[in-house]
Amino acid sequence: MQKYLRIGLVVMTCLVVGYLSGMVTRESITTWYPTLVKPFFNPPNWIFAPVWTALYIMMGFAGGIVWTKIDQDEKMVKKAFLFFIIQLGLNALWSFIFFYLHNPLLAFIEIILLLLVIFETYTQFKKIDKIAGYLFIPYLCWVSFAMILNASIWWLNR
Repeated sequence: MQKYLRIGLVVMTCLVVGYLSGMVTRESITTWYPTLVKPFFNPPNWIFAPVWTALYIMMGFAGGIVWTKIDQDEKMVKKAFLFFIIQLGLNALWSFIFFYLHNPLLAFIEIILLLLVIFETYTQFKKIDKIAGYLFIPYLCWVSFAMILNASIWWLNR
C-alpha cells in the first residue's frame, strides 16, 4: 500500500505544479500570446493542456516508482529524486518566465537548462528502474519540441 501512496503523492504533486503553472499562463494565453508571431509548426492552444496533463502524470508515476526503491539504494534514489525536484521547479519557472514576464529569450535559455536536467533525471531514473526512465522519454521529446518552438517564437519576435 505504501508503494501506491508514494506514487499517488508524487503524481498529485506534479499535477499541482502543472495546475499552478497553468494559472500563471492563463491570462497571457488570451492577451499577450496571440500577439506573437509564431512558426508554422505552432500547435493549437487546446493541445497543450491534455499533453501536459499526460506528461505530469507520467512524470509523477516515474518519480513515485523511483521513490519506492529507496530501501534498495538510498543514496542513488536521493540523487535521482533531487534531479526530479530540480526539473519540476525549472518546468514551473519556464512558464513564469515566458508567460508572466513575457521574455522568450530568457525562457529559451532556461528551457535549455531544463532539458539538460530532464535528461539527467531520465538517466538517473533509468539506472534505478527502466520503466521509470522510459516514462520520461515523452517528456524529453515534448520539451525538446517546446525548446525549438520557444527559440522560433523568440527569433520571429525579436
